[in-house]
Amino acid sequence: MISLEDTEFSSQALDALREVGNIGMGNAASSLAQLMNVRIDMAVPTASLLPFEEIVEMIGGMEEVVACVYMKVLGDAPGTVLYIFDEESTYRILHSLLETCGVSSQMMTPLGESAIKEIGNVLTGSFISAIATLTGLSLITTVPLFSFDMLGAVLSTSLIESGYTEKDVLMIDTSFFQGRQEIKGHFFLFADPGSLNRLLGALGISV
Repeated sequence: MISLEDTEFSSQALDALREVGNIGMGNAASSLAQLMNVRIDMAVPTASLLPFEEIVEMIGGMEEVVACVYMKVLGDAPGTVLYIFDEESTYRILHSLLETCGVSSQMMTPLGESAIKEIGNVLTGSFISAIATLTGLSLITTVPLFSFDMLGAVLSTSLIESGYTEKDVLMIDTSFFQGRQEIKGHFFLFADPGSLNRLLGALGISV
């Protein structure tokens, strides 16, 4: 796993990855607060590059139930992006969004799916915008898709459909706080062949 603390990266590259996380998180927290109509605080994000096989361990295992919003990225560095919430955070979001409507937050309904997809779409867009701003690359996202299933099924569906073959994945870990309630999420960028090198090069990282 290549993290922000690794000495192999130049200080410029480390600053660039931190800035991607910080700008993305700042924009995401503001957007999330508006959507949920509550105050949202955030923890300092961590950004890293890691092998695909480590993703499952980071999230909690193949049988971990997650909510996932995923979409294709087109443009100068094409790929697939996923924003994954763990099950507990998913229901915390639903409770905050839907309790005033008298809708149960303990089961996933079409209304709940729509709400989580919109949240994930906004948060994913915040990070893609941050990457585009810092790299100068043109990145365009497609219509988001939603899945609420075990992690293994989610990854199989999204990545098989995208034809993903690269080894390393850009991950930004996120933690938002509504009062004492934590909403944990993971942003992943699965780059098409050549895209990750292009993106890292634009961030000043020698590959």
